[in-house]
Amino acid sequence: MMAKFGTLSGHLDDLREGLRSLEAQGDLVERWGQQLAGVLADGGRLLAAGNGGSAAEAQHLTAELVGRFEMERRPLAALALHAETSSLTAIGNDYGFAEAFARQVEAHGRPGDVLMLLSTSGRSTNLLTAAERARRCGLRVWAMTGPAPNPLADAADEVLAVQSEASTAVQEAQLVAVHALCATVERCLPSDARSKTEEVTV
Repeated sequence: MMAKFGTLSGHLDDLREGLRSLEAQGDLVERWGQQLAGVLADGGRLLAAGNGGSAAEAQHLTAELVGRFEMERRPLAALALHAETSSLTAIGNDYGFAEAFARQVEAHGRPGDVLMLLSTSGRSTNLLTAAERARRCGLRVWAMTGPAPNPLADAADEVLAVQSEASTAVQEAQLVAVHALCATVERCLPSDARSKTEEVTV
């Protein structure tokens, strides 16, 4: 049950609950980071998607990989499917919103790539359709969701499920997981991918 709804102290209580759940799954985040580093170093890519606030977090993840997180390194192949607005709206118009991500997965994904799906509820039809399509195309499907069981957790190969009833706490814990994942990827990249380049300042 959510504590003291509408207050900072209540929100922090919910967040602590979510972070405790995340901490208990630290080994999974570490393993994902190691595996993703190998995929990206070998020329594979990460596809990511979500709806609403989860879309923003998925795009945060891909931005950190294409740009950089904490160290200088070569750019890594990562694409936020919901940010492809012309494709998203054309597919939604022609095929329905359930296909909005799945058709892009089929276009861009290759066997061995990773699809990361973020959701608080784990019940979004477009994410479930994308998960099914990705597995059919030979991609690994990872999901970050709220409390499990939920349909997306069942559809994914692996899931990081934040056990909190507060969707805000779920999203905030997922952002911590995104940062931890990016840090692990950078730490686990082969040395040639992590080689220093000239510092660029803006």
